[in-house]
Amino acid sequence: MTDRAEIAAFRFGFGLPLDGPAGPDDLLAQLTGPDQAARRWPAYGVAEVIPVMQVLREARRMAAEAPGDKAAKKAQRRAVKAGGALAVTGAKAALARAVGGPAFRERMVRFWADHFTVVPRSRTERAWPAALVEDAIRPHVAGRFGDMLQAVMTHPAMLIYLDQAQSLGPNSRRGAKRGKGLNENLARELLELHTLGVGAGYRQEDVRQLAELLTGLTVVPDRGFAFDPGRVEPGPETVLGVEYGGDGLEAVLAALQDLALRPETARHVAGKLAVHFVSDGPDPALVAAIEAAWTASGGDLAAVAAALVGHDAAWGPEAAKARQPFDFVAAALRALGLSGDDIMAMAEGPFLRADPDPMAEMGQPWQGAGGPDGWPEAAGDWITPQGMAARITWAMEVPGRLVTPLPEAAEVAARALGGRLSGRLEWAVGAAESRREALGLVLAAPEFNRR
Repeated sequence: MTDRAEIAAFRFGFGLPLDGPAGPDDLLAQLTGPDQAARRWPAYGVAEVIPVMQVLREARRMAAEAPGDKAAKKAQRRAVKAGGALAVTGAKAALARAVGGPAFRERMVRFWADHFTVVPRSRTERAWPAALVEDAIRPHVAGRFGDMLQAVMTHPAMLIYLDQAQSLGPNSRRGAKRGKGLNENLARELLELHTLGVGAGYRQEDVRQLAELLTGLTVVPDRGFAFDPGRVEPGPETVLGVEYGGDGLEAVLAALQDLALRPETARHVAGKLAVHFVSDGPDPALVAAIEAAWTASGGDLAAVAAALVGHDAAWGPEAAKARQPFDFVAAALRALGLSGDDIMAMAEGPFLRADPDPMAEMGQPWQGAGGPDGWPEAAGDWITPQGMAARITWAMEVPGRLVTPLPEAAEVAARALGGRLSGRLEWAVGAAESRREALGLVLAAPEFNRR
């Protein structure tokens, strides 16, 4: 029989063993308390990415001026490698925090990182996604959605990924001079994915007007985000029936705050939260409760989370969701007894072979979603023949590289599955021919791969 504490560990965290009480109030305390995991296992933000980008930009300039200059090419390779090293640091910190930090907070961070997906399109952009999470998502995970939305939409990672840095008002000073025009990518995804949702009733004209409103948002190589009045499309813009006048940043921020408070946004994100944490087909009463908390609180994410974990429909015993590969790896490392410190201490090669490389084989390359809509939620998208083969391979091969000697599989099963440990799995573990195979059976079992 699975008790509520175990339900919390699987549904709202990264699995057993529990680190303490796990009722609704305890989960909220994890979310709203100090960000201890970020302090213990630091990552990086824009302040650390900008110098790397500056070096890369200078190296490219040198290579362009002297195409045969070996020193310039070497400097360019070093800069690309430095960006890659930052990206590895970000991946290690994310996994260390999942394994050792307050689990509900870390799950919420991963949810919002997916909601605001950015994907590096080249090796030179690999450092940006983790910087977005660190700068714009973690500080607001228990704050107001409007503030998170503003931080994300003015972050270089998002502006670069959705080509906002190249958007110019056709009638702006820079647009008229360069003969270039509007890019609607950010405006479209802001409405379709980040706020209102697909089918929320906005029109193409709303997309265009919002794109014109956003034209001043850009990225300056030496300092990151900037607002450039020379790029702004002149005149007022009307988005969803609201007119935003003036050519300054204030009008953009006002529009973002308005979008955050729209009833369509509350409905869209409430549904996403219920699907992500509870079920691919959640109870409508749960979605309604989350939506109502959003509306009543003005998008206060702590209040929204309280509605999620405080509703009876969120505590059913059914393991209705499949663990995505990142969650699977984090849960497995917890079950094996590894700590966040252990993960941060890994050399780059062993870490890549234990986490990002196998995740790609499982169908979820790190920071490699197919588009700005992030990763799919349906269990069928993750429990596939290829995906399960990769999980089984990980379960059989990776633990022996990380833990010596391997722990007793029966002990791991009891610690990692609790009341979910079935008699059939317990028998199979006892009948396995080796400790390696027995442990692989535990980590590859349906009980372990569903939450």
